[in-house]
Amino acid sequence: MYNDKVRAKKRLGQHFLKNEDIARRIAEAVRTPDAHVLEIGPGMGVLTQYLLQQNFADLAVVELDEESVAYLQQHFPQLGDNLIAGDFLRMDLAERYQDKFVIIGNFPYNISSQILFKVLDYKDQAVEVVGMFQKEVAERVTAKAGNKQYGILSVLLEAFYDTEYLFTVGENEFNPPPKVKSAVVRLTRNFDKKLHCDEATFKLVVKTAFNYRRKTLRNALQSLPFPADLIASDPIFSKRAEQLTVQDYENLCLQLHKS
Repeated sequence: MYNDKVRAKKRLGQHFLKNEDIARRIAEAVRTPDAHVLEIGPGMGVLTQYLLQQNFADLAVVELDEESVAYLQQHFPQLGDNLIAGDFLRMDLAERYQDKFVIIGNFPYNISSQILFKVLDYKDQAVEVVGMFQKEVAERVTAKAGNKQYGILSVLLEAFYDTEYLFTVGENEFNPPPKVKSAVVRLTRNFDKKLHCDEATFKLVVKTAFNYRRKTLRNALQSLPFPADLIASDPIFSKRAEQLTVQDYENLCLQLHKS
């Protein structure tokens, strides 16, 4: 399937997967039955060919690179109108999908975090994500409190999704090979997970804390109007951002609303 007809473009963060066994494993990692599936950045379709073999409700692909779009039109005519020439980050997913959907792909590494932030915007529809990331990003996505990789994305995703690190992929499985290892991650929406505080405030507290992750919360959160006596008495303010669980951040959010 793989050939050199499409030139990988550095500005688009393209690294074409050439190992078809890995492509098959990614396609088979989707656990949502009869899903509406959207593949991001199909390139030359090494993953697309295996997605088309799955029993999905439908499959659409979105590709920004004009050269890749032309290749896909020629080699996957069965996609028809489900081949979207455009930028995923600019798509109105609620307009396209009235029902729940799944996101999948060998994601362009230069926008992989932005893809996940967009998924969070559609968390009540995006019930599953299976994607290839840089290994460092994959570790951050699935990290738990206390881990040095734990960050903003870790907390925000864990608040709504069950996250799984599936497997690592070496540099030489791509053309051109990236300078880092990659990994495949699965996110599954857990509707039992509910925030017990205002979501906007929750995000603000998390992002503010991690913007000063080397500082204790007493210093990191000083721009937010927490009561002075609470900051002085509650031991949580002696901790750093990566030490707090989702519930800890919820509690801080609730305290902020009381002030």
